[in-house]
Amino acid sequence: MNPVLEEEYEPRRMAKPFHLRRLDPPEPEFAYEIRPAVAKDLPDVRQIYNHYVTNTMVTLDTDTRTLRTWRAKYAYLSKLKLPFLVAVSPSGQVLGYALAEPWIQKRSYRFTAEESIYLRPASTGKGLGKALLSALIDAGKQAGLKQLLAVIADGGAESSIGLHRALGFKETGRMGRVAFKFDRWIGTVMMQRTIK
Repeated sequence: MNPVLEEEYEPRRMAKPFHLRRLDPPEPEFAYEIRPAVAKDLPDVRQIYNHYVTNTMVTLDTDTRTLRTWRAKYAYLSKLKLPFLVAVSPSGQVLGYALAEPWIQKRSYRFTAEESIYLRPASTGKGLGKALLSALIDAGKQAGLKQLLAVIADGGAESSIGLHRALGFKETGRMGRVAFKFDRWIGTVMMQRTIK
């Protein structure tokens, strides 16, 4: 039996055979660059973070943050020389960010920081979180940090806990029912990594 030729194909009578169908172009490779954040990234950072505030329990914040708040945080972290990184697509879109901020506002804790990582929802599950956290650990070392802490909401946090474990974080404790969001109580998982 001979395969159907293009000129023999009649669209009303039969579906085009596989060998005559046009293939969709392949999805572009997921590409990004990780670099220090700059002021023009802050509107995107705000948008990413506020998505998690209003739609998830990944952050326990219940109020969205303003651009003014993000500008103040950016200035504060810059003054302290603490890392604030963004992952940017080839077209310039911010795909996610990671930062380290003081854990407690006392001088004796100056070598310990709490890290935060947030990704644009379409950028999850592609290895970007691991790349950002690895880059943040390296940047934290360059900034003189000795300890990085992660405070992770315990509801549906398996992937975040797994990511942190894969990069050397150890669980140091759990606190149950310490936050209330979306009409339910939430606990936290504390994780810590020594930077050498």
